Amino acid sequence: MKRLTFFLVALLGLGVVPAPAAAATPMQIFGAWHCSDDFCTWATVRSVAQFDSQNHWLIDRGDGRPSVNLVVLSFVNPLRLLNQTTDAGNLNGIPRGMNTDIVNYFKSRGIRVMFSIGGFTYADDWDTALASNASLLGQRAAAMASQFGVGVEIDYERSTNPNLTGLQAFISAYRAVHPYDASGSDHRARLTIDVAAGDRYLIDINRKATADWLRTDAPVLDYANAMVPARQPSASAAQGHWQEHVDGKSNYSPPIPPLAPAKFTGSLYVAYGRSPLPECTNFSSSVQKAVGPYVQTVAPNGAGTTPGMLGLMFWAAERPATRGIGTVPPNTCEGGMGAGATAFSIAIPMPALRQS
Repeated sequence: MKRLTFFLVALLGLGVVPAPAAAATPMQIFGAWHCSDDFCTWATVRSVAQFDSQNHWLIDRGDGRPSVNLVVLSFVNPLRLLNQTTDAGNLNGIPRGMNTDIVNYFKSRGIRVMFSIGGFTYADDWDTALASNASLLGQRAAAMASQFGVGVEIDYERSTNPNLTGLQAFISAYRAVHPYDASGSDHRARLTIDVAAGDRYLIDINRKATADWLRTDAPVLDYANAMVPARQPSASAAQGHWQEHVDGKSNYSPPIPPLAPAKFTGSLYVAYGRSPLPECTNFSSSVQKAVGPYVQTVAPNGAGTTPGMLGLMFWAAERPATRGIGTVPPNTCEGGMGAGATAFSIAIPMPALRQS
């Protein structure tokens, strides 16, 4: 300590002032996509007791506090929602497992709930639904939000020639029912979009969203989720992806503008493959711990004024794939995401989000 003090005094005597540490902004979003027990179809009605037996870690990190402040139930098929399909797995276009009991299981603990429309499997159905009646799809998404008191996530994974005109009509129709709410108090008004991990995939959707829907001066969507890449990234790779959003791509034609750090989250895997990930079981050796300082301090570079991304999302709770162990007992995630929620001092319920 004496040696450090002498060094600092010497620097000041030479007129050299050490650079201050970057300001840290607390994470506001710490959430998980949720795939139920049937690999993201949510086709089966489950009792609350049985659901809790597989998912209790989400509402209790070990001390009675939730491990997350957001869950995104994934996925609603956009074409079935448009057509109000009722069959073995859906009721009026909504998966039967996404019911009020499950929504209230989370909301009663202060955890915000959203329904995700789409996913890679349903990209063709997004195309068909948007071409058929994009405005009606937006209205029916808004009605779904009203029915369950949830927000809606747009997961339209079309990398080539996405129907951006139709997607604009969908968003406009939704916002006509549930206007943008900066306070976050109206859960139904939370409307978000998924973009790629960086700027080099889903390019057209990312460009449109960044330029027109995620502006800090005239916001339309609340924020974007920078999705997971093909496999769990290293900390440096994850930060490289996210920095692309912050910087934009001025060399693209047309360019992708910079995205304000306050307008997106980064994503990591919590379940991948046949062995537990540190994201689930061991926070001290996890990627989330390693990227935490970056997520909380990354500086704007052309958009926004405040440092730090909104937070982190994790793919995905319970059974996201037919292969792999998921996050069910005995591989639950109190020691990973639960410990992360403690380390990052995640607010529950979620506070009003930064707007710039």
